[in-house]
Amino acid sequence: MSQPITITIPHQLGAAEARRRIEEGFGQLIGQAGGVIKNVDKAWDGDVLRFSTQAMGQTITGVLHVLDQSVRMDLVLPGLLGMIAGKVTGQVKKQGTLLLEKK
Repeated sequence: MSQPITITIPHQLGAAEARRRIEEGFGQLIGQAGGVIKNVDKAWDGDVLRFSTQAMGQTITGVLHVLDQSVRMDLVLPGLLGMIAGKVTGQVKKQGTLLLEKK
């Protein structure tokens, strides 16, 4: 059973800077998953990033909306990954907040 989750991360960067940081930091965030995440496909359409990846043999799909004051990520976690949605949500929110901190 798939588990849809939505994560919203506020920021004070404006959409252009938030998108730039996401573009530069996306690969780094994937790398921090310790090799669990593989085969990442991503495509930007304006300020919307659509992506899919493999984790534990299952496909995760998502859409990331970059807004002026927040970033909203909609993910679908399949099967076993859906059972740990709370942990995934916490990790994504933590790493995303660090990426979008105003420095």
